[in-house]
Amino acid sequence: MTECDMEILLSDENKEEKENSIVVPIDDDMDTVKTSGPNTVDELAMELATIKQSAKKIAIIGSRNLPITHQQMIETLATALVMQGNTIITSGGSSGTNAAAIRGAMKANPDKLRVILPQTIGQQPSDVQDQLIGVPNIVEHADRAMMTLADASRVCNREIIDECNQLICFLSHTSKTLYKAVQYAEEGHKVITVFYLD
Repeated sequence: MTECDMEILLSDENKEEKENSIVVPIDDDMDTVKTSGPNTVDELAMELATIKQSAKKIAIIGSRNLPITHQQMIETLATALVMQGNTIITSGGSSGTNAAAIRGAMKANPDKLRVILPQTIGQQPSDVQDQLIGVPNIVEHADRAMMTLADASRVCNREIIDECNQLICFLSHTSKTLYKAVQYAEEGHKVITVFYLD
């Protein structure tokens, strides 16, 4: 091998080393630890642990104003989740998201359904009372009987979220109460799935 061939070979090896090497940028801020942000590693670990759980408590809440096709999808979703061993937590409702979640869970296993009412069964409309017949696990709140339904519903949503590992919410961008519920779930580091209907 000639001297010229050796130089070409060494030059090719240096190119190959450069192509295979990783360049790490040096930044003045790399030595400082930022403590203002959330500990995303811990949050991700918590979310991963929740996702891996074989049986979860899943809250399903959302809008009352839903087309029948959306209600059928929610009903099917609730049935499937219960059949996988999960517990569904929701509130009362004669139509919409909560009603569909109740119907779906009742089809699969009524014992895996927990309905938390904003107030008492007696304060619910008659069609809601009819729907709750046969639901074995209903939580009433007589202490909220004097509250407006809107205020009682806000408190109820927080209670539902506190009890769950995961939240599934169906809402429109103008749903202030539901949007606040999603924010509350985020603050509690819950696994959240949000479906916007508009």
